[in-house]
Amino acid sequence: MALKAMMAVTGLLLIAFLLVHMYGNLKMFLGAEEYNHYAEWLKGLSEDGGILFPLMPPGWFIWVFRFVLLAAVVLHMYSAATLWKRALKANPSTYQAKRDLARTYSARTMRWGGIILAVGLVFHLLQFTAKLTLVNTPANLDPYQTVISEFQVWWLVLGYAIWVLAVCMHIRHGFWSAFATLGANTSAKARAVLNGCAWAVALILYIGFVIMPVSVLFGWIH
Repeated sequence: MALKAMMAVTGLLLIAFLLVHMYGNLKMFLGAEEYNHYAEWLKGLSEDGGILFPLMPPGWFIWVFRFVLLAAVVLHMYSAATLWKRALKANPSTYQAKRDLARTYSARTMRWGGIILAVGLVFHLLQFTAKLTLVNTPANLDPYQTVISEFQVWWLVLGYAIWVLAVCMHIRHGFWSAFATLGANTSAKARAVLNGCAWAVALILYIGFVIMPVSVLFGWIH
């Protein structure tokens, strides 16, 4: 039960991060000045000292945040892998049990969805944070121009849209499962509400993340 709770809490923390990150990405629609200021503010390089200044020296928050986020990812993956191994050891023996297990959404997609999410995340961080896997852009451009240049490549936008779809499929089930694990799945009405919220969060994230690169590709942001 402790592992399930840890996976639920870390999963919800990561969903919260994605919602905030999506909101930050949408600042691209406000123009270069707003987006570049946002990027500098995150790193603690803005004139106001960034997040939690003066409680933390400029530039510290982003590293603390990255450490917490990395810890959440590692704990989430550890919980998922451990629970999966336990499920394999249980080895349901009846035909009906095996059929039910194969039919569940999590058994069919959650593990592969998590792997796809992790691989895409690593590439995404190397591309826009470390600037080591840039496809169409010199590394010396500011954040706004980097995003503009990269998402002018159609196949990159397509790949990004497919990756985000996989992420949101993972989130749709993960959101529902997390709240069920934490005790919110108490009735048929509660299940219906949780399912509706899970779909809403997944759709908001998909539209919010994909609309910006698509807008760049079609020249609506330039």
